[in-house]
This record gives sequence, structure tokens and C-alpha cells, in this order.
Amino acid sequence: MKRTPRGTTTEVASLVAELEKAEAYEQKLRQLISDARDQLAAGHTSIALSMLNAALSDIDAATDVVASSPGAPSTK
Repeated sequence: MKRTPRGTTTEVASLVAELEKAEAYEQKLRQLISDARDQLAAGHTSIALSMLNAALSDIDAATDVVASSPGAPSTK
């Protein structure tokens, strides 16, 4: 049986945790889009715009999810 180096195991666990955070973030954004669409359908344009503006602010503040963190492997 081949053993995996401890550093690789730690890196994999870190990447899995990052992926789980990104998936949760994606679900949050999908729900927000759905809620904004419902508000638009109900004729509440200002509420929908407010929700979307808040989402944009959250996206700007969520650099740890949107952009790679220092020391994280590059995806390029």
C-alpha cells in the first residue's frame, strides 16, 4: 500500500474545506437571485434592486471565497 505524505493530506483537506465554503456561497447567491426574481415578479422593483445591491456588496467583501487566498495553489 502506498502512503500519502502528510503535507498532501493536509492540502487535500484544505482544498475540500475551501470547496465546501464555495458551494455554500454559491447556494446563498442562488437563493438571493431567486428571492430577487420573486420580488420583481411581484412588482417590487425597489426591493429587488436593494437585494441585488446588498449581494454585490457581499461579493466585494467575500474575497476569501471569490479570490484565492495567500498561499493557496494557483488555478492558472
